[in-house]
Amino acid sequence: MPLTPMDIHNKEFGRSFRGYDEDEVNEFLDHVIKDYEALIRDKKSLEERVALLNDKLAHFENIEESLSKSILVAQETAEEVKNHARKEAQLIVKEAEKNADRIVNEALLRSREISMELEALQQQASVYRIRFRSLIQAQMEMLESSDWDRLNQED
Repeated sequence: MPLTPMDIHNKEFGRSFRGYDEDEVNEFLDHVIKDYEALIRDKKSLEERVALLNDKLAHFENIEESLSKSILVAQETAEEVKNHARKEAQLIVKEAEKNADRIVNEALLRSREISMELEALQQQASVYRIRFRSLIQAQMEMLESSDWDRLNQED
């Protein structure tokens, strides 16, 4: 058990014939008591300060832990956002590729249809030209035939 100022104050020494000067011992003990009380007060003050600093340290450690968790959550959220954006971009690209394929296929189909229509028109034009030539030749032959000459003479 630690020594208290009261223990020092109440300490009684035995007397001997050629002992120490009682006043000098009492004066020294008073001085020791005052110093010891000051040390106890300083110790108590320092213990209070240590407790306060420990509380502050615990508070800052909690803040540090909270910030670390917040940073981790922010990093995870950022990763999720990047992954989501990457997936969405891939979907957009796939959709655009599908649309491009569809547009190309439609254009090819339309091109074939137009090509077939052009071919059909060219065949019709060729048939029309052949018929028109035949008609003109028939008309020329009729004009050059002797029947016309006879008609002219009958007048």
